[in-house]
Amino acid sequence: MSLVTKDQLVQKLNPIYLPHEIEERILPLAEEINRLKKEKNAVILGHNYMTPDVFWGVSDIIGDSLYLSKMAKETKAAMILFNGVHFMAETAKILSPEKKVLIADPKAGCSLAESITRDDVKALKAKYPGVPVVTYVNCSAEVKAETDVCCTSANAVQIVNAVEGDTVIFLPDEYLAGNVRNQTSKTIISHPGRCMVHEMYTPEDIRSAKRLFSEGLTVITHPECHEDVVKEADFSGSTSQMVDFIRQSKTNKIMLVTECSMGDNLRAEFPEKEFVSTCQTCPHMKKITLEKVRDALLKEQFEIFLDEEVIRLAQKSVNRMLELSYKK
Repeated sequence: MSLVTKDQLVQKLNPIYLPHEIEERILPLAEEINRLKKEKNAVILGHNYMTPDVFWGVSDIIGDSLYLSKMAKETKAAMILFNGVHFMAETAKILSPEKKVLIADPKAGCSLAESITRDDVKALKAKYPGVPVVTYVNCSAEVKAETDVCCTSANAVQIVNAVEGDTVIFLPDEYLAGNVRNQTSKTIISHPGRCMVHEMYTPEDIRSAKRLFSEGLTVITHPECHEDVVKEADFSGSTSQMVDFIRQSKTNKIMLVTECSMGDNLRAEFPEKEFVSTCQTCPHMKKITLEKVRDALLKEQFEIFLDEEVIRLAQKSVNRMLELSYKK
């Protein structure tokens, strides 16, 4: 099973790939992967930054990290293959420790997650005793284990406002922290971590695009960008919030200030709209290919293993996030 039929997949990929690549590489691999999923009772989770062949061709569930975290917990499949980066697969293992969780390439890391360690969090907690720690899910399982509650870019402000106290330690993204700081009355203690993709964008990128497309351009940024970049935009939100905004918007010309494959996937989903992109690419996300997805399922390789104590502690912070995010 996958999100689209063969004909639908070809239609979505035609604007992006050459016809012979679709017929000779993508379709045979997608067919093989989808067959392996059935044989192994596996489900594939696909993050919005996957390339379109992986995103549309073999994913059963797509979305941002918050939604995929929720679905990782709810899926009844015996095996989860997480098409994203390593911390995302760890999150799936935290929420489904009884399942076999795989990643197609264990070297698919994250500059933001690598900016902070468990010891760094311990040091901050010692420096600011009693101050609640809110940590962006873009971090390792060990960091999650030292956290009071996790958040995503979609719910960061909601989570910060929900925790007790007037001061919050917000880790590890200093740019996301800055954007949260602008939307809350609480004092935010941040950490010097950044996404290697989103830190490359500048306010001038947006201003020059607006000069070039003088009429009708709507600019959408990710809140991992610097707050000066976000201030130049018409909307800022998580990848899922971007999709919702575009679906509801009447604008037909959109500039995306985020990872490049997001634009490719949205072109396939909204062919009637024109997307303008400065196209910064995450080298870690691009390590995930159809060939590696096939091999991971075939050999059941690159399984995620976590210490039981880390899982137990990290579960509390991730489950608390889900409780606060989806409470009625």
